Amino acid sequence: MNRSDLVELIMETKIERGIQWSDVATAVGASKEWVTAGCLGQMAFTPEQAAKVVEVFGLPAPALRLLQAVPYKGSLPTAVPTDPLIYRFYELVSVYGTTFKELIHEEFGDGIMSAIDFRMDLQRESDPAGDRVNIVMSGKFLSYKQY
Repeated sequence: MNRSDLVELIMETKIERGIQWSDVATAVGASKEWVTAGCLGQMAFTPEQAAKVVEVFGLPAPALRLLQAVPYKGSLPTAVPTDPLIYRFYELVSVYGTTFKELIHEEFGDGIMSAIDFRMDLQRESDPAGDRVNIVMSGKFLSYKQY
């Protein structure tokens, strides 16, 4: 079993059993955003967390160690995503990326927002004109150092 096989098995089981990511997150004891990323092969679980994922999805024994292995991060099959939903994030960065950069540099100085020391919260926002997707991202600011 490799990581790709494991992700496929998790997704098949999720669909078959009607499992919700929020329920997996509750069992694991972490945010639904982080747990979903982990189940999709982008994060490494602790031994205790991995055991919970194995239990929730009824995974075979080899999955336990694979869920704890540090993954090769980055899951898009192409440089420019072709999935319509994921493409909209690419489009968002293409249009607003320079704005994010300018405003972060103006507020914090020369540096980056960490994707390692990072939190995300995704919620449905009711709106009479059509529900909205509300995503809050919070990453630690890391300034470039002189040497």
